[in-house]
Amino acid sequence: MNLENLIKIIDARATADPSESWTAKLLSQGPEKCAEKFGEEAVEAIIEAVKGNNKELISEAADVLFHYLVMLKSRNIKFADVLNELENRTNKSGLSEKKERS
Repeated sequence: MNLENLIKIIDARATADPSESWTAKLLSQGPEKCAEKFGEEAVEAIIEAVKGNNKELISEAADVLFHYLVMLKSRNIKFADVLNELENRTNKSGLSEKKERS
């Protein structure tokens, strides 16, 4: 599975019946719920990373990626726009870029 395929699956399921699709159900509850679910999954991934439980971290990381993409979809943000933002930052050191945001 690559991210492009996952994005296509999310896009396809976004218009499904919310009683039959977790993606559609989340999106039907609005961006706030999608963000909340992403946050929950991120915390679970952090816990597994701290515990050193690699098998569970892999599982939680998959949940994080999925829910991150659903959250972006809930705000009509394309993943390509996120990648473009990262590309714009590659011409600067991370420390310089962070300083400019402060």
